[in-house]
Formats: sequence, C-alpha cells, structure tokens
Amino acid sequence: MAATYKISVTARPFYLAEQSNESAEQYTFAYQITITNEGNVPAKLMARHWVIEDGQGQKQEVRGLGVVGEHPEIAPGESFEYTSGVTLNAPVGTMYGSYQMMAADGTEFEATIAPFILSMPRTLH
Repeated sequence: MAATYKISVTARPFYLAEQSNESAEQYTFAYQITITNEGNVPAKLMARHWVIEDGQGQKQEVRGLGVVGEHPEIAPGESFEYTSGVTLNAPVGTMYGSYQMMAADGTEFEATIAPFILSMPRTLH
C-alpha cells in the first residue's frame, strides 16, 4: 500500500465579548482547531503559518513552531484539538494558513487551513 499524506483542518471561531473592548476597537476571538490525519502514515505538526486579515484590510502573518507549545503527532484516523485566540481592530476578519507536517517516514508536507471568518455577533447576516 502506498503512503498517503492527508491532513484535514476544521476551525470553529467564536467571539469573546468579555475580553473585547469595542470602544477601543479591540475585538477578541477564540478559535477551536481540529486537525485530523486522513492519511495512512502518522504525522507530526512541526510549524504553523497564519494569515490574519481584519475587515479594514490590515494583514498580519504569524509563523512559529508547533501549536500551543506542542508538536502533536497524529496517528492515521486520529485528531488533535486545540483552542487559541486573536484580537483584531475590526469586528470582522478572516484567518487562513497552513501547517508544516512531517510524516513518520520523513516526508514533509503541508496541510492547508481554509479561510474562516471571525465575526462579532450581529455583524454579518
């Protein structure tokens, strides 16, 4: 059987009103990420790359090793979940990016994080 390398990433964002300061244009969001290994080779998350853009067009890129201080190794059919957060200067924004993965056989590959919307309640219809 040939090795397959497939990681799916899903995001569930939510607004944190208690940590936001709307009068100061600081809108805080959390997002729960689920990373699932849909391939047939164990894979370790080595690094992350996020592009964060607020509704005013301000863009920032974040790169770093691992996620939430970890380098999870995800077996085929298993998932890893974590929650993180971001503060924007607008009530709406988007995030997307990728994870650099390394399979147990040494193959490096990228897992894409599809764009998802960060939105304060009642901002988008």
